[in-house]
Amino acid sequence: MGRMENKLDIAKDWLPRYTGMPLDKFGHHILLTNFSDYVENFANKFNSDIYGEKKPMQAATNSDGLTIINYGIGSPNAATIMDLLVACNPSGVLFLGKCGGLKQRSEIGNFILPIAAIRGEGTSNDYFPPEVPALPSFKLHKFVSDKVIESGQEYRTGVIFTTNRRVWEHDKVFLKRLKKSTCIGIDMETSTIFVVGHYNEIARGALLLVSDVPVTPDGVKTEESDKGVTEEWSDLHLEIGINAMTEIGKSGEQIRHFRY
Repeated sequence: MGRMENKLDIAKDWLPRYTGMPLDKFGHHILLTNFSDYVENFANKFNSDIYGEKKPMQAATNSDGLTIINYGIGSPNAATIMDLLVACNPSGVLFLGKCGGLKQRSEIGNFILPIAAIRGEGTSNDYFPPEVPALPSFKLHKFVSDKVIESGQEYRTGVIFTTNRRVWEHDKVFLKRLKKSTCIGIDMETSTIFVVGHYNEIARGALLLVSDVPVTPDGVKTEESDKGVTEEWSDLHLEIGINAMTEIGKSGEQIRHFRY
């Protein structure tokens, strides 16, 4: 067994171990998702092999050097993949996730490009103190914004509240906290991806699809309602992500990460 003396050594060993995909198969631009069907649709579109069938994560790469990874659910998993991606030193990472809408104007099926995220998950505290904001890379979001508009869609901007809690819809105290935060949506990963990306000097962004409006009992996501959202909007969600990250790759434009 070889010695793993630093973080890079560990990441180079663990990224293939978690995904089943050899390091030389990873592209320079990455799509992250929580959904196995996004990986399957990506692979079918580009006739790519899917790695990691019996692994914690699944991945595929197309001929343009774009890789998609299903890393699972929750902020600890989001932190893990953002740490392990240092092994392939990506030029940019875009998270394609779903979120709950917290405003009437964030209707189901709308896209959100977060300008920031509130770090309510706790995981990111292991990387930076709480006062460090969770922010995306502006230039990456510019590419995504252009592709949303080109697809004939609109998008919302605003702050996302990220939480580790999965079943909170019944908690009136927590709901009051959400309203006071003035956030546009809630999810379980965005702030972690932004903060750990910042920590690892990885350009990062998120394009979120509003899948439910959980602040009312009628708006809480169910298996049936989520299936409807997936059938109607997931293909477009994935397509926009593919187009944005492919254009970044072909343009050769660097998304610089400034050190402080």
